[in-house]
Amino acid sequence: MRYLFCSIICFASVMGCAGNQDPLATKKETGQAADGVKSKPLRIAVIPKGTTHIFWKSVHAGAVQAAKDLGDIEILWKGPLLENDRDGQINVVQDFVANRVDGICLAPLDKQALIGPVNDAVEAGVPVVIFDSALQDESKIISYVATDNRKGGELAARHMAKVLGEKGNVILLRYNAGSESTEQREEGFLDTLKSEFPGIEVISSKEYAGTTPEMSLDKATQVLSNFKDRVNGIFAVCEPNANGILIALKETQLAGKVKFVAFDSSEDLIRAMSDGVCHGIVLQDPVTMGYQSVQAIVKSIRGEKVEKRIGTGEFLATPENMKSPEMDKLLNPERY
Repeated sequence: MRYLFCSIICFASVMGCAGNQDPLATKKETGQAADGVKSKPLRIAVIPKGTTHIFWKSVHAGAVQAAKDLGDIEILWKGPLLENDRDGQINVVQDFVANRVDGICLAPLDKQALIGPVNDAVEAGVPVVIFDSALQDESKIISYVATDNRKGGELAARHMAKVLGEKGNVILLRYNAGSESTEQREEGFLDTLKSEFPGIEVISSKEYAGTTPEMSLDKATQVLSNFKDRVNGIFAVCEPNANGILIALKETQLAGKVKFVAFDSSEDLIRAMSDGVCHGIVLQDPVTMGYQSVQAIVKSIRGEKVEKRIGTGEFLATPENMKSPEMDKLLNPERY
């Protein structure tokens, strides 16, 4: 009995020492503190350029799904009402930093104006992942999650050349100065036409359509009216831009006559492609973009390695392939 009692005491002592080796082991493995109290979820702020367009709603859906898959993650979704409100987006970033969120995923409205707020966030101990549109200075961010926007512009140019038979006059309507993602699309489109398709002339490429469908409608109507007798094709570099151009084509009686290639989809653009008014849509994968952004910031917070650049793909939907499972999922992400 004395031997058994001593053995029990020794075993208890060993177990007690083992338990003291890492008092946070339970927390690390299960998300609970050492005293058994469940730890607070990580609070991840996701800040889009805007909140009204289908693209951003799809990003939100991807972010929420990532949070569910990772567990113990709370998504705080907030962005400026208008996609040209740089000050508004800066204020959102600053408010989240002041509220000590655990991390930020940001789609910057301006490649230069958001550098300071992002650096301030990092210096305050809040890590940042950039998605959709790059900053000029990426030295302090965890990762950049995005489409290869230049490649998307190249896809648009080659498809435009195809539907035009590699000859004709084309209009490019720009989006908004300082938006890195759309600038890359614009330059990819223009450079590809210039280098690969000498039979195509760009007759207008310096006009900015603005950040809303209403602004785009006004500018597109003006430009299309000016070149009505010459224009054979037009390229829109983002969803609000494209929706305004679509209406302008109808109002100027050029719908179906002018080849129209868009970037990013909407219900109206999908319908226009079925009706032969839109001849192609370059697509991103916004659900994956939101998902991967949250994955990246959480991995970094948890001490895991994260790639500096994470690509989410670029695709081309046409009237011929739009019903395929792959394209249908990208055109209508809300169904999945």
